[in-house]
Amino acid sequence: MKYRQLGSSDIQVSELALGSWLTYAGGVEQEQAKACIHRAFDVGINFFDTANIYGYGAAESLLGEVLQNFPRSSYILATKLYFPMNETDRGLSAAQVSKQLDAFLKRLRTNCRSVPIPSL
Repeated sequence: MKYRQLGSSDIQVSELALGSWLTYAGGVEQEQAKACIHRAFDVGINFFDTANIYGYGAAESLLGEVLQNFPRSSYILATKLYFPMNETDRGLSAAQVSKQLDAFLKRLRTNCRSVPIPSL
């Protein structure tokens, strides 16, 4: 696997990311999805992409379940938000970003808010 430096940080990101839209939101059986994440680690992928809307949090929850067994420093998470999670939760207001970030951290079983954000 080839890696790239993330901006001016010392973080090395795999050139390939494992996405979770069609697979971990219910399109693939849970055991197969878990095996796919493990295989990604086996081949050196350390970058995982998801979004709150993928299965209305299901993709993030599955990633969180599997990734909790790996050291937090061994992978990079990327998520997105904007699309409606329900009738009232949508958009990119500061309040909505904060709310979705808290939900993202809970589903992914991590606390990125305690980790310094590297300057890019």
